[in-house]
Amino acid sequence: SPQALAAVAIGNVYFFALSMFGIGVLLALDPVLTQALGARDHAAAARAVQRGVVTAFLVAIPIAAVLLLAAPAFRLFRQPADIVPLAGTYCSIMAVSILPFLLFSVARQTLQALHRVGPVVWTIIIANLINLLFNWLLIYGHFGLPALGVAGSAWATTLSRGVMLVMVGLLASRDFASVLRPWDRASLDRAPLIAMLRRGLPIGLQIELEMLAFSVVAMLMGTFGTVQVAGHQIALNLASLTFMVPMGIGMGATVLVGQSVGRDDIAGVRASARSAILLGGGFMALMALAFLLLPRALASVYTNNQTVIAFAAILLPIAGMFQVFDGLQVVCIGILRGLGDTRAPMFINLFGFGVIGIGASLALAYRTSLGAVGLWWGLVIGLVVVAVTLMLRVRVALTRPLQRIHH
Repeated sequence: SPQALAAVAIGNVYFFALSMFGIGVLLALDPVLTQALGARDHAAAARAVQRGVVTAFLVAIPIAAVLLLAAPAFRLFRQPADIVPLAGTYCSIMAVSILPFLLFSVARQTLQALHRVGPVVWTIIIANLINLLFNWLLIYGHFGLPALGVAGSAWATTLSRGVMLVMVGLLASRDFASVLRPWDRASLDRAPLIAMLRRGLPIGLQIELEMLAFSVVAMLMGTFGTVQVAGHQIALNLASLTFMVPMGIGMGATVLVGQSVGRDDIAGVRASARSAILLGGGFMALMALAFLLLPRALASVYTNNQTVIAFAAILLPIAGMFQVFDGLQVVCIGILRGLGDTRAPMFINLFGFGVIGIGASLALAYRTSLGAVGLWWGLVIGLVVVAVTLMLRVRVALTRPLQRIHH
């Protein structure tokens, strides 16, 4: 039903707004782990992974608590009364999935650092198929199971996340045994855990700031009408799909840069950083060309409404320019994370997105004739500021002596 679709959509926004903060905090594991592996310090690498597991538990508790308070939060933000109970139920069930979700992130980061991405890829493919099956069974009540609707969707996702954690553990059992056994009591020491949280909090906040900027633009787009919102979603979805490639390159840069830092190999750091920027920026430049040349064809994949297609075709060339800088900034953040620099990106995002980007979007949308299109040009301006500033930060960082993180 429309109410069920809306409830799950709102519930997912709420869940990911919280869970991505947790994922960001756990990204503090990357530089510590990769640098330890680069230095061939197995004991430090094992402690890093074990502290990542402990941190996942610590972060999961408050996130789960806030998920259980979803219904009052939705009422506070004046969501439709017929949706609030369903969305609240959805989030309450999803609270169960937050711990396996975060622990899987620790597993993924560990395997990436060990150059073992195969188990992660296979796990995600199979888990998506299982999620599909569980949704079919639990939403509609096949094979004698009750038709749970929205609650069934939440339980399907929760069960599939549990399967993900178990499956990746089985597929990479030897890798995890080497870093989780024997358990080092030093992994529970307060000072290193606090240090990891301090390093991770800026990453979590940086991710939240970026999500907030796009959420604000989405809400502002709604003031211009349904067609504008639909066109915005098409352009944003296409940009999000292409964004996955430089994001993955940024993750790879974190691993390679971190390992080079551990080896005290400045030439390796610079080569990895240069390659990541060229690959990420080059790929997004090609995608920008596709957005410039084929906007109507791309928009037509999503809808046959000619009015929506026409508006999306106006936004897609802007999205092409926007995503080049979006790709560069996420790669630079990956490089800086490998170096252990997590605080500067947070402040750069705060200024670039929160002040420049949103400010430019408001000014261009409501004080010029650009209207809804001005919201996207504001995002472009904000991303240019963020990307250029981060590239300058990377350049400066690569001139300094390498410093390995010791927790």
